[in-house]
Parts: sequence; C-alpha cells; structure tokens
Amino acid sequence: MRFYDLSKEERELKYKEIQNDILNDLKNNKYNKTLDYFNDDDTYIRKAGYIGVGKLYNQFSELQKDIILFLNRYIKDDREKVRQTIIYCCGEIAVTNFEIIENLIKVGITDKHHSVKNASTGALKKAGEKNPKEIIKFCSDNITSENPEIRKLMCHSLELRGRTHPEEIINILKILQCDKDKKVFEMLIHVLGQISYKKGCFHFVEKEIRDWDNKDIYPLYKDEVIEVHGRYEKFSEFKQEYIIDFFFQKAN
Repeated sequence: MRFYDLSKEERELKYKEIQNDILNDLKNNKYNKTLDYFNDDDTYIRKAGYIGVGKLYNQFSELQKDIILFLNRYIKDDREKVRQTIIYCCGEIAVTNFEIIENLIKVGITDKHHSVKNASTGALKKAGEKNPKEIIKFCSDNITSENPEIRKLMCHSLELRGRTHPEEIINILKILQCDKDKKVFEMLIHVLGQISYKKGCFHFVEKEIRDWDNKDIYPLYKDEVIEVHGRYEKFSEFKQEYIIDFFFQKAN
C-alpha cells in the first residue's frame, strides 16, 4: 500500500515507524531498512526517509557523525533512487550546515542520472531559502563551470531565493547572459520569469535586465513574464493585463 493510500492517522504512524527504523539502523551501523526506504518506488516513502534523517541530525548531535558517514558511504550506490534520496538528505542538513555536505552535493551535480542531478537542485533550492549565504556562494563559484549542465543547475538552484530577494542573485544570473549553450540560456530565461511574479520583484528585475549588455534577452524575458503572470495569476503580485500594458508603454 502506497503512503497516500493510508489514512492520515496511518501515515503519521508510518512516518514514526520509518524514523524509528532509521534511528535503529544508525545506532547499529546496519542500514538494511533505511536503504529499503531510500529505494522505495513510492516517492513519499523516500521523502519520509530523508525528512526523518534531517530531523535525526538536528535532534541527536551524537549521531551527526554517523549520519554523515552513512551519506558518504552510499552517495555512489548502484541504485539511483538511493543516491537521489541521499542528496535530499543533504538538502535537509544544508539548511543549517552546508559545509559538511558540500562535497556530497558536488558529487550529486555530476551524477550520471538526471533524477540525482535534479535532487541536487531541489536540495540547494530548499537550503537556499534559509541558509542563503552559503548556497549563493556555492552557486556563484560553480556557475562558471565548463560543464553546461552544472551552469544550468546552478542557475535553477537560485530560483527560490530570487523570488524573495532578487537583488541577492541577479548579478550571478547576469553571468549567463551570453551563454552559448541553448539549455543554459533557456534556463536563465525561465528563472528570470520565475523570480519576477512575486511581490516586489518584477520592477526590480525588469530594470536590471533592461541594462544588460545582451539586448536579445529583454524581449525573451518580456514574453516569459507575460506568460508566467497568466499561468500563476492567483499567486502573482500583478494581473497579466498590467504586465502587458507595462511593456506596451515601454515600447511606445
């Protein structure tokens, strides 16, 4: 039975069972049950696993070293779901201590499987909301990588922080304004659109991009922002009609 086939009460019991099993595995240095959870086909079982690890890390200081050893031991496991869940564990820990899992994230962003690389982005996004200084530095250091896949991941990883503090990440995104890789460039336009529909963001981002050297970005940004404000109308600061009229006035 899948996690969300259970009743609310049963889900709460299942979550406690998973966390207790992981705790016992850590204490006994045997990880059979933990790895079964990490490799489960049900996304929400795996999620219960990595959230459980994050809570155990914060709750039991005496287990922190064992948790980090466990993560390092299985970051190159043959099973991509295990590696993916390891990276999500890193995201939970990075909220309070990025340095201790930084090397694991570096492994994750170069993993051969897309789900693990995507998990690295998810982990950095989550940590970046509450631990922005370290995450922004990491993304800034790696956004000039020779590997376009890494540049793309770093760009995407800045998205959530940019929705609330665009001034902190706009100059890092600017580095990619002339990127020759199509996927990196498309991600840049996507992220610029995503950080422009939240309160207090649109006018700041629009003004910045208008002054960028690459003038080809502005019309692409305009189209993206108009589309985003339509798609997320209920969550946007402005109505799509306002955005359309704004750009019309700029053009005239």
